[in-house]
Amino acid sequence: MKRVQLPFLPQIQVPFSDRARALAQVEELAKRGVRAPLVVFGPEGCGKSAWLRQSAEILREHGYDVVYVDLTHRNHLPYTDIESVASKLSEAASIPGMESVKLAALVVEHAKELVKLGKKRVAVLVDEAFRPIGVGKAAVYVKSLLSLIEYPREATSA
Repeated sequence: MKRVQLPFLPQIQVPFSDRARALAQVEELAKRGVRAPLVVFGPEGCGKSAWLRQSAEILREHGYDVVYVDLTHRNHLPYTDIESVASKLSEAASIPGMESVKLAALVVEHAKELVKLGKKRVAVLVDEAFRPIGVGKAAVYVKSLLSLIEYPREATSA
């Protein structure tokens, strides 16, 4: 398994190791696809955010259009050739004071747009969701992603 490197500061690439199994699972999921949202949780500082960013890189390499957003820190990585999705996400994440709930909803809308445009392999990675939007709203959010997976035509026809 190759070591994925992530840019954390300009000119600094940080290689991550010792997570071969977790990254192998992302590779497996990329190859077969997923039929339900996956929720990853763990204690603060255990490496979830870095793992999600590594996962975005791996999924991109496997031909996925990937939308990654960190709701707490307003970081985002749109890996898609659909410029409108990438630019809308960048604009939304840069608006000072935009509510995290609204930003999360926009991520789902961008995923719907990708599906509507015929993209077959779409991955939505939302980091730091529970704290800023709350568990109750996070449950609704996960259900909206499940709906997009189970019924892509209905979810995008509106």
